[in-house]
Amino acid sequence: MLIGRKKQKNELLAAYNSQQSEFVAVYGRRRIGKTFLIRQTMGMNMTFSHAGIANGTMQEQLFGWCASLRDAGFQTTKTPKNWLEAFELLKDFIRIRTEKRKVIFIDEMPWMDTPRSKFVNALEFFWNGWASGRDDILLIVCGSATSWIINKIFKNHGGLHNRVTRQIYLEPFTLAECEEYAQSKNLVLSRYDLLEAYMAVGGVPYYWSQMERGKSLAQNIDELFFSPSGKLHYEYNELYRSLFHNPDNYLSVIQSLARKKSGLTRDEIVRESHIANNGNLTQVLDDLVHCSFIRSFNADTRKQYKKVYQLIDNFTLFHLHFMVDNKISDSEFWEHNYNSSIRLAWTGLAFERVCFQHIPQIKKALGINGISSNVYPWRIAADDNLGSGVQIDMLIDRADNTINLCEMKFADREFYVDKDCDQNLRHKFHRLAEYTKHRKTLQITLITTYGIEQRGYWNVVQNTITMEELFSKE
Repeated sequence: MLIGRKKQKNELLAAYNSQQSEFVAVYGRRRIGKTFLIRQTMGMNMTFSHAGIANGTMQEQLFGWCASLRDAGFQTTKTPKNWLEAFELLKDFIRIRTEKRKVIFIDEMPWMDTPRSKFVNALEFFWNGWASGRDDILLIVCGSATSWIINKIFKNHGGLHNRVTRQIYLEPFTLAECEEYAQSKNLVLSRYDLLEAYMAVGGVPYYWSQMERGKSLAQNIDELFFSPSGKLHYEYNELYRSLFHNPDNYLSVIQSLARKKSGLTRDEIVRESHIANNGNLTQVLDDLVHCSFIRSFNADTRKQYKKVYQLIDNFTLFHLHFMVDNKISDSEFWEHNYNSSIRLAWTGLAFERVCFQHIPQIKKALGINGISSNVYPWRIAADDNLGSGVQIDMLIDRADNTINLCEMKFADREFYVDKDCDQNLRHKFHRLAEYTKHRKTLQITLITTYGIEQRGYWNVVQNTITMEELFSKE
């Protein structure tokens, strides 16, 4: 069953029903469901389907191409010598097909572009010199190496420049989509557990598919992460190696951002990661944004807006928090530490990230989804006259002259606003008010799992949002 992806499915169907040849590129991180979406949408309408061979040589890739042609019904025993010949064979196969629409699906295309193979040149010649001049070809390409898709296809400065007719990006599932997926697998988990699972693995369908029914969430996390044979035990390094040809700079940026939850500017990334401030860094940052590992936003820092990059990939942060350098050897670590301060400290940080991944749901809950706004974490240093520095989890700076000062609190019950919390919130309110010179209305907004207790100092909060509203569909 295809969960979500309505927009992407409709885009594929529109390409299929088009009156001209279409060149569609589907991209997104590893395990996000690209191939599943294409196969479920196209169904039996595939004319030719082929997948590149991981780490295969050029000769192995060409042999696999020929084998796929035979599987599709083309009677050939000739293995092509190069990619120009390989695409000529594909053209010969298409010419004998009688379907009104010829759907050509090439999966894991980056693996086919081996050194000195001139694969991209051959693809360019196939499309520009033949396929684009027809009206019956639907060419769909995809691959987990997102940087290759972006730089060799989208940003191609040669013959493929602006030749892609549709770009389809698959982003991670939302909480609502993960809940629907869990229900389709008969995983019986409360929304509290679903939220915690999302905090650990994010919205990657494959990671959710590895959870077993009949086990608690803690048992599933142990089985996936902390067991030496766990499906996600070695996923971190495999993930970045599969996505990026030279992953070292990507990992350096990721690890630098992991040390600062509110994010870093480009200059700060250069200082933290020791990567040269040049076009290569621009490509690294753009690729990480395209894969939804990080997000970029304009933050109000020292009364000027600067672009800030923030790490928001839940799986990556879980790995860096608990599993880097194999520092934990307990295969039942999560079960043994479920009520410990170790887990509780992590839940607070992880919940903040989930909130940033569900900004449309938060705005909907506040009734401001139609109002333009800039959303970012905010911090200001100590001031001798105004007091100690503050860091605010999230500001929603709205076009209607209002700012929501948002604090996130993950708890297993209604959150109690005690005197210390009240003073902390008021201090943040006054520092922000001084900073904005009282020109905007400020509203303290609490985002929690179960809401707040209506006793103690709860009146300091103007708006409350619960996890139920984070599960809302956009």
